[in-house]
Amino acid sequence: MHTFLTLHPYNPFHFLLNSSSKCPFHSSFSKRITFTVLSTHSNPNIIKTNGRSTYDKPLLPYEYDAELYEEEEEEEEEEEEEEDDDDDLFSDDEFAESADFDAKDKKSKSKTLAGRHQENEWGVKSLNNGQSSKLSKSRRIASLQQNNSRKFGRNSMVERYPELSEKIDLHVKWLPLLDYLSTFGINESQLVQIYAKHKSSFQVNVCSAQERLDYLMSLGVKHKDIRRILLRQPQVISYTVENNLKTHVAFLMSLGVPSSKIGKIIAVTPSLLSYSVEKSLKPTVRYLIEEVGINEKNLGKVIQLSPQILVQSIDISWNIRLIFFTKELGASKESIVKMVTKHPQLLNYSIDDGLLPRINFLRSIGMKNGDILKILTSLTQVLSLSLEANLKPKYLYLVNELHNEAQSLTKYPMYLSLSLEQRIRPRHRFLVSLKKAPKGPFPLGSLIPTDESFCQKWAGTTLDKYMAFRQRSSLNNLAEKYNRKK
Repeated sequence: MHTFLTLHPYNPFHFLLNSSSKCPFHSSFSKRITFTVLSTHSNPNIIKTNGRSTYDKPLLPYEYDAELYEEEEEEEEEEEEEEDDDDDLFSDDEFAESADFDAKDKKSKSKTLAGRHQENEWGVKSLNNGQSSKLSKSRRIASLQQNNSRKFGRNSMVERYPELSEKIDLHVKWLPLLDYLSTFGINESQLVQIYAKHKSSFQVNVCSAQERLDYLMSLGVKHKDIRRILLRQPQVISYTVENNLKTHVAFLMSLGVPSSKIGKIIAVTPSLLSYSVEKSLKPTVRYLIEEVGINEKNLGKVIQLSPQILVQSIDISWNIRLIFFTKELGASKESIVKMVTKHPQLLNYSIDDGLLPRINFLRSIGMKNGDILKILTSLTQVLSLSLEANLKPKYLYLVNELHNEAQSLTKYPMYLSLSLEQRIRPRHRFLVSLKKAPKGPFPLGSLIPTDESFCQKWAGTTLDKYMAFRQRSSLNNLAEKYNRKK
């Protein structure tokens, strides 16, 4: 193996690459030089999460970190840049081919790059013997930063990252990675958070980080979600594609999770990637099947609804809620398994702040334990709905406007999951306007089907007329709200 030494007194980008590296700069090195790949993958300890689900919010299939979603990343327009032939970004000596190193006289010769450098549509010179290559925006920036690495200095670092330089001992060699991460909308204060959570993340070379994040995006992780993933699980850029990421993807697909859903699961629960497949994830799955009683064919669906189920202390969560529902409602294990299968998020819900208040509300409107259990096994999502903003207003409308009793919910529990403003009220008022609403209890069955079926079966009119009615009603509601504010 030959040795490669930089001729510069300081080279912050001394990356060691193998012959299969996809880094856009690997082609500039001589094939005669053999490099050693240093894996940055770590084997972190399994850390159990203690996150609790939020309440009093509309039901969502996944629970995202709301704080991190406050900023929406805007898509940037791609611009073509023109470079003069004299302004060759790849003309630095450190990117020239290296000749054999003579250990006796310590002299080294270098060869110039073969072929003319040409610019691609991004204004980045190609090293592929005159052939241009198209690079993504993130890869283009990473390339530019590597090629200008010799120009980085302490002053440039402080100017570009003043807050980061002040709070941590920032090294110049980290700049390409920081610039690359910035393309995902990560600001300086968030870089500080990442460093505080996992210091060694900044020691990953930019090509390795780019390879790993590109792989995640190829799975369906959105560009805007990368920022949230790195803030929650910065170790991700340390996980190798072959030994970690692909292994976890294969595991999820073996459980019946479609490939199209893998990206969303990783975005929602990035900590999943830090758990050992053999020592942690597979034992959890066996527990779900053998102890909880979830049918193996339903595992893929359960994990899609609540990926967190794989990274929580499932034995504790399950046993506590099994005992609660058994004692509180007299539920059988079969009924509880049915609830978990339909809405596995309930294993994260607090008993005192989440489950019990909603059960007590149903009792307060005259329901017996058997009625409540029937509703919960049919529509377990009721346990996630807000009391003040959802359940109570719908119940009052059911009794006062639709003239139904609470017992009607046992036959139509779906009523509680429908939107009061977008479904229940508009359809009720539309039938009243057509004089087709009965004088007695309003038929809750008319609220269940699609708009088209509702118009054909219950209203006896066209969908266009119903949509026009809804639009007029919305405008009237806005006018009323405006007048009240005056």
